[in-house]
Amino acid sequence: MDTDPPASAAPRPGLRERKKQETRAALSLAAVRLALEHGVENVRVEDIAASVGVSARTFNNYFTSKYEAIAVRHRDRLRQAADELRARPAGEPLWPAVINAVLAAFAGGDQEPSPETQARTRRMLRDPGMRGELLRLAFDQDDALAAVVAERTGTDVHRDLYPGLVSAAVNTAVQVATDRWLHADPPVALVALLRAALEQLPAGLPDPSADRANPGGR
Repeated sequence: MDTDPPASAAPRPGLRERKKQETRAALSLAAVRLALEHGVENVRVEDIAASVGVSARTFNNYFTSKYEAIAVRHRDRLRQAADELRARPAGEPLWPAVINAVLAAFAGGDQEPSPETQARTRRMLRDPGMRGELLRLAFDQDDALAAVVAERTGTDVHRDLYPGLVSAAVNTAVQVATDRWLHADPPVALVALLRAALEQLPAGLPDPSADRANPGGR
């Protein structure tokens, strides 16, 4: 058991901020659920808000559209993975820490989906509005994961390529695993596919801080 302290601790948000985070998460989850049940084209902002017990105006305080409410779940999970990575023990090697952090962020995906869920999710993601929003977020996301990788490896997130490469590789692994999850026959749990994808990354992007710790290792 690793007893090393976390690499650094993020400040705990106050009660008001936590309530806002909970409302935002509830709206996003409701948007996904309703889109899967009825088709995203048949879901209104008012429907999402009502299912959570808030007004459409409150919804608009958090999201610009139903598409954003759905699409941000991917970005939020990557941000959660960054928080999980920051909380990992400082002495844990980078790649085991990254893999454990990402799997923790996707912990809800440990069940095999039904073929119906796969089909409904594929339909939702084919919607033109949904595709446009996913593309927009892909070009408009902060790279929290790269920042934490830089902290753990002693690299500079703005100067060095390594943190961004790790983050991009993780993002690609998540995308590829999700695509396989959507089309797997028979269905497979997302976490299992994620683990298989992530465990292939360390050989291609070894931790540079390991070389500094062991300069004669090569």
